[in-house]
Amino acid sequence: SELKVKPKEKSKVKITEEGVIFYSHLDGSEKFLSPEISIKIQEDLGGDFVFAFDECTSPLDDYEYTKEAMKRTHRWAIRSLKAFKGKKQAIYGIVQGGYFKDLRIESARFINSLDFWGIGIGGSLGKTKKDMYKILSWVIPLLDENKPRHLLGIGSIEDIEKIVKYGIDTFDCVEPTRLARHGTALLRKGKLDLNSAKYKNSKEPIDKTCQCYTCQNFSRGYLRHLIISKEISGIALLAYHNLWTIERIVSEIRERIKKGLI
Repeated sequence: SELKVKPKEKSKVKITEEGVIFYSHLDGSEKFLSPEISIKIQEDLGGDFVFAFDECTSPLDDYEYTKEAMKRTHRWAIRSLKAFKGKKQAIYGIVQGGYFKDLRIESARFINSLDFWGIGIGGSLGKTKKDMYKILSWVIPLLDENKPRHLLGIGSIEDIEKIVKYGIDTFDCVEPTRLARHGTALLRKGKLDLNSAKYKNSKEPIDKTCQCYTCQNFSRGYLRHLIISKEISGIALLAYHNLWTIERIVSEIRERIKKGLI
């Protein structure tokens, strides 16, 4: 029989020098986002930190496209700085270049040369954790140590202390809330899947050593009931615990830094 190949879906995004054209997943209407519009939206939202408009390339992109996107990101960085008017906000530039050493070095030097308050490291960070640390070893030494350094999209428990040792000051990651949406709680070592039937009648908290609101007031069994029943409060309570766990770890790292242990 003839093999039927599913046709490749047409991209819903078009990247141009002026900005990005995309289509709403709600009604299909065309939208446009430029460095200037992006900065204005972030200013209006009132966030403490504003990030320059950039293109986050895929790990599947080749050298030539990654270089083209990086150069465009550099031009967008200049436009983002010109558009930035936030009086009580700080703006970060973003280093790109994929997993190509020469591009990462070029981007780090360029973004560091601009008048950004802080520096973000984004884009594809390789295919393995080893690749990520290699990229950080290329980039961090080229950045002004007086400017905060933010690692975009990384922040699982096993990574936090390691990236801090490499010189990362702040980071962001969806893992705590994404895991909560799927009924999983973070432990200091490992994870707890509350979808499992073995927790159905458990009276224990997620973590006996945790002082968060969730652990102080709700059992594993009750939280499992909320998750299985698809109650949104269950997701909220797990997200609260997961974020609290991350904050505990980061607070302890700060204390160890003060004591010269890191």
